[in-house]
Formats: sequence, C-alpha cells, structure tokens
Amino acid sequence: MSVNRCLYLFSRLRSHINPRAIRITAGSRHVSSESGLFHTEHRACSVVCCRNVSSAKPPDTSLFVPVSLKTDASGDGGVGAELTQPLEKSELLKVLNRFYKRKEMQKLAADGGLDARLFHQAFISFRKYILEMTSLPADLHIILNDICYGAGHIDDIYPYFLRHAKQIFPMLDCMDDLRKISDLRVPANWYPEARAIQRKVVFHAGPTNSGKTYHAIQRYLAAKSGVYCGPLKLLAHEIFEKSNNAGVPCDLVTGEERTFIDLEGRAAGHVACTIEMCNVTTPYEVAVVDEIQMIRDPSRGWAWTRALLGLCAEEIHVCGEPAAIDFIRELMYTTGEEVEVHTYQRLTPFTILDHAVDSLDNLRPGDCIVCFSKNDIYSISRQIEARGQECAVIYGSLPPGTKLSQAKKFNDPDDPCKILVATDAIGMGLNLSIKRIIFNSLVKPNVNEKGEKQMETISTSQALQIAGRAGRFSSKFKEGEVTTMHRDDLPVLKEILSHSVEPIETAGLHPTAEQIEMFAYHLPDATLSNLVDIFVSLSQVDGMYFVCNIDDFKFLADMIQHIPLNLRSRYVFCTAPINKKQPFVCTSFLKFARQFSRDEPLTFDWVCRHVSWPLAAPKNIKDLVHLEAVHDVLDLYLWLSYRFMDMFPDTSFVREIQRELDDIIQQGVRNITRLIKATDPTIASPLQTQSSRRGQTGAYNGGTSSDYLIGSKSQRGQRGKGEMIDSSLASRLVRDGLLTPDLLRQLQREWSKDKKQEMSNQSALQPDDNNTDNKGKRRKKKK
Repeated sequence: MSVNRCLYLFSRLRSHINPRAIRITAGSRHVSSESGLFHTEHRACSVVCCRNVSSAKPPDTSLFVPVSLKTDASGDGGVGAELTQPLEKSELLKVLNRFYKRKEMQKLAADGGLDARLFHQAFISFRKYILEMTSLPADLHIILNDICYGAGHIDDIYPYFLRHAKQIFPMLDCMDDLRKISDLRVPANWYPEARAIQRKVVFHAGPTNSGKTYHAIQRYLAAKSGVYCGPLKLLAHEIFEKSNNAGVPCDLVTGEERTFIDLEGRAAGHVACTIEMCNVTTPYEVAVVDEIQMIRDPSRGWAWTRALLGLCAEEIHVCGEPAAIDFIRELMYTTGEEVEVHTYQRLTPFTILDHAVDSLDNLRPGDCIVCFSKNDIYSISRQIEARGQECAVIYGSLPPGTKLSQAKKFNDPDDPCKILVATDAIGMGLNLSIKRIIFNSLVKPNVNEKGEKQMETISTSQALQIAGRAGRFSSKFKEGEVTTMHRDDLPVLKEILSHSVEPIETAGLHPTAEQIEMFAYHLPDATLSNLVDIFVSLSQVDGMYFVCNIDDFKFLADMIQHIPLNLRSRYVFCTAPINKKQPFVCTSFLKFARQFSRDEPLTFDWVCRHVSWPLAAPKNIKDLVHLEAVHDVLDLYLWLSYRFMDMFPDTSFVREIQRELDDIIQQGVRNITRLIKATDPTIASPLQTQSSRRGQTGAYNGGTSSDYLIGSKSQRGQRGKGEMIDSSLASRLVRDGLLTPDLLRQLQREWSKDKKQEMSNQSALQPDDNNTDNKGKRRKKKK
C-alpha cells in the first residue's frame, strides 16, 4: 500500500478513533464519550426524589420495542479491513459471547438504563449487526481486531455496544425528556385560564331523588351564562330542553350532535353538553358538573377531573354522592379553592321489602325488573307477555330515542304497559314512574383496574343508584319499594344496602394528544399503541390520581396501525366511542379510517352502500342487534364529522336516516316478544321451568345461595345417577351470563347421551345377573 494511500486512510480515521482513553477497566463507570448519559440520569433521579420519592419508578422495559437497523451498508467502505485485516466470524463470536457473560458489563449496562431484558435484546441485535455487516465502521473493526489478537481488552467493546443499544432503543437517550412529558403530578397547572381566576366551588350532596341537581340547575338558569356537563346524552338533552322551555336560550353539544338555538349559528350564553365535550377555555358565570362520583370511573374518570380542574367559571356547582365530599375538598386544596357543601335528603322514602317476588306471576303495575344482561331481558320480557301483560324494555345499546319512547310508554297512565324490564341503564338519564324495583340478579359483568372483565356483585353505590329510581318525587308513586326476584338474593341485597358508600380517594387522568405527539417526536418509529403504553409506564402521579384504563384506545390503535395516518388523526380516531364487541361496528371503523387515509370523502351514498340502506324492520333478535350496530355506525360517522368536517360532509343526510332507523328499532322493540320467538322458541325455557317450579314451591325449598351455586346434596346425588342438572342452577348460570342457552342445550344433549349409554350398559348387565340367579336356583334343586 502506498504512503499516500496510508495518509488518506489515517485522515479519514481521525473522526472515528479516539485515544486509548476510551478503554474501560472492569467495574469502572467512566466512559469518555457516553458518560453524559449516566451523569444526566443520576441528576434527574435526584431531582425527582426531592420532589416526590414515591413517584419515581423504573420503566416497564417489556414495552420497549427495538428499532430495526440496516446491516448491508457502511460509510467507511472497508477502511478498517485495509488498515488491519479481515475478521474471522468464529473468533468474533467467541469474543462477543465473552463480553456478554461479563458481570461487570451487565452491571455497567444496568447503570446506563439497560436492565437484564434490554441488555439481552441489545446484545442479540449487536451480535447480529457485527456478524452480518459486510464492512464494519473502521473504529469498531480495529477495536475488535485488537481484541481478537490479544492487543485489546474485552471491555473496550462497551462504548460501541452502548451506542448500538441507544440506536435500537432510542428512548434510552431521551428518558429524562420522556419522564418530564409523562409527569402527571400537578394536573391543576394544565389549565392556566382556570387558575387565573378565583372560583367558588359548591358541592350539592345527596342520594338519588334528593333535589341536588335541581338546585344546581336553578342557579344555572339564573346566571347570565352557564354550562351543564353530564355523563349521558339523555341528560344533556333534558337540560337543553328544560333551559329553552324556561326561556333561557341554550345550545346542545354532544360527541355526535351540535344544536344551536340561534338560527344563524351564533353561540347562546348557555350550553348543555356531555362532560367530555365541555370547553375549558370559554368563560362562564356558572358551571354544573353532574354525577361527580364518576371522577373515579376507571375509563371515563379523566373527563370529570378535567372539568373540575379546568372549567373557567366563576361558580362551579358539582352534584353527587356524599362519599365524594372529602375528596373534592382535598382536590380543591391543590388549587387554593374552598368548597361550600349543601346537603340534601331524599324527598320520598323507599323501603326494602321482607319478601322476594319469587315468581313473575306476582308482578304488579309499576314494577321494574332490573337485569344485567340482554339474555335476561329477552327471556323475562317473553315470559311476562306470555302471561298476558305488556312490558317496556330498556337497555344500554338502544338508541336514545328508543329509550325515551319506551320510558314514555311505561309512564303513560293510559297505556296498558305497566311493567318495565331494564338493565342498570335506568340508573341515570330517564324519568320513570316506578313503584317497585326488583333485582333479577345481584351479579354484573365488570372491568377491573387491569382492564379484565369479571363477574362481580354490585357495589353499594350501584345498588343505591338503581334502587333510588323507585318512588321518584315527580312520579305518581310517592313511596318506593325495593326487593329481589329470588329469595336467596334478598339478604344479600339488604347487606349491600346496609353498608355506607366507599369514600372516593382518587381521580382519573388520561394522556392528551399533545403529550402523545411530544412522545412521538422522541420515538418516531413507535406505534401509537406502544407510545401510550410507554407513556403510562413512565407516568408519575401522586396519591390523588390514577391513569385511566386505555385498553379500548389501544384496541382501536392496533386495529388501524397498518393504515397510513398522521399521528393527530390517528389519535382522534382512537378516541372514538365505539362498541368493540360489535364486529360490524369495528369493520365500519376500519373502513372509515382506510377511506380517510386515501383522502376520499365519506359521502352519504358511500355510507348508504356500506350499511345497505334502506333497511327493513327486524324479523328476529339477530336483525334487531344488527340495526343497533348500524345506529352505532351512523353515530360514529356523526362523531367523526365534527372532527373532520371536510372528510365527513353529509352530516344532515346521515342524521336523517338515523332518525328513520331509530323508528325502525322502536318498532322492533315494541314487538320484541315476537322477535324472540322467531329467533329461538326455547330461549326462555330454563327460566320458564324455573318460574313454574317457584310458583309451586314458593322458593328454592329453603336453599341458600351456596346451595344455589353448587347444588344441594340431593341434587348432586341425582346428577350422579345421570339425571339432568337442576333447572334452578341452569337458569342461574344463564342469567348471570356464565352459560348461554346454546351451551345449555348442548350440555343437555350430552347428559341425555350419557344417560342413554348408562342405561344400555345396565341392561347389558341384567341378563348375566338373571343367569347367575337361575344357576343358583338349579344348584339348590340338585342338592
């Protein structure tokens, strides 16, 4: 090689090769080129510990997804090989494995933010990078060559390993910034407009039907400007109508609807909205935040936190359970605002009866049977109408218009419908004339803090919310009654209602679009679902707050991850309120996102083709469920139309067909018994058998709840003889959602088959027994 060539190569190497100062002795923490990371990390930790020792927590490194690096190119063009010599793969593998096994390197990596999991992943990637690269960077090539020939120390690899680790795990290099972005310890500071004024906070505390919301609304109507924030569209509609009927111009704002009372579209002084839609920058004289106890809701609690801390109003009137008083006081201490408490008592009493209903034959006008599953609604409503009585039906997935129509039917004194079958959807938003609340079950599907679905006994708060619907002040029933359908549930209900409501201790928070965008700036290759996971993992909250469950958000993010969308649009799509249990809704959501990504507007004709409009009246329950799903899809279109007006332009046409669809669904619900019969003639058979048995015996033969779940000894003995399971257990499993009617029929067929097999086996053994007896008789005769 010529002298000129050598000089040229050495000049190129100046930017790559440092003096031997980069050498690391075993166990040392000094890294000349990378030490900034360690010192910065230590400084950051000390600051965090000073502010709040309990908030500092290590990140969940299982969420760190390595970034893929190209291994087929190098900027040095084989300079290292020209200066030294080519490296043997087998020797390199031995050197790298020795490096991996050194405890000192693992400890040093841990100090640099690489725990055992990340260290292993980074090493696998580093080893693959070195062994598969056609030509390594010159500085790394020379270091490895020196080690292979005994002229270097194995620890000299560490700076290059750490550099590679930061390339595949970019979050390691910006952990301080990520921690600052995800610091949620002082959410009150997120709302400077609210902090710029001294607000008066008034807490209206009381049980259901105590007039607490009425008093808050009276102040709202008397103000020059105001905002009402409620948990349901029905409640927002009710205040919207009440305000305008009282001569106070009021607008309506929900996720899917904007109604301006002014014909020219100018905003009125008052607005009724769902709580997620409240504007925290518009000044008001009075703000009303309804059902404040929902601030601890695992999924939606963040909306109440945002409204309470952020609303820019001179007076904040919050309404809710007394269990929230102490917590709201404590929360307002952080903003320097005092809380004035007004306590109310229930206007009409309700009593817990000493006897259960036992049978549907014992129903009376004004009864409301509360179920926690659609299957129960279908079964019980069919049985009631089989007894010659009409009933109204209300459950959560029905459109608001259908719920109001069924409520009106039940409340109408001239209508023959005197019985209501409903889920806990009646707990809020509907004015119902109920005399007696009957709990068909006390077990309800629930989502725990980890986002897992499980069956749980209803809480005291839930039981009081539902029981409080009996004997409303404005209804014809001035006193309410509460009981259960089944005798063994009654003592459980009494025990639940005897407890005081657990005090609220925490409020929900949720990452904002701006925070996620800042995360994405530092981690551009991460998916939205992964960004949110890392955010929650690194988030720091004090003892008064928790991060709300984000499983639904992640579900939608994963669903549309393959669709090319900018981050802000992707975030908005993932906050859409859809029912992920409905396949048609999820498919529609995916098609909406795909069409949006192509920059093709979703026109009315496109929507009609997608939902196959016009739609016929339902012929069975399956058709009714599909119509409800189509209604949800139209809701999704309207929700997105207010976020992306140019891409969802035909709002008025979609709203018009949604009203027509609501009428079709109402027609289906009015004929729900016929639909159930058309769907499955035997769907209610377990409960019918159970009802007739209860009518004969009056109860469960004195059985307890434990017998109810595992069966009595006599029942177990009967099943041991091959008989089918007792109907009370079968119906309980179906009612609690632990067994579907189809599975029950399948089990019955299997039990019948087993019984026939057992009988055939017994009959096959009987001839042998007879022969044995005859032989014995013949022997006796011979003797």
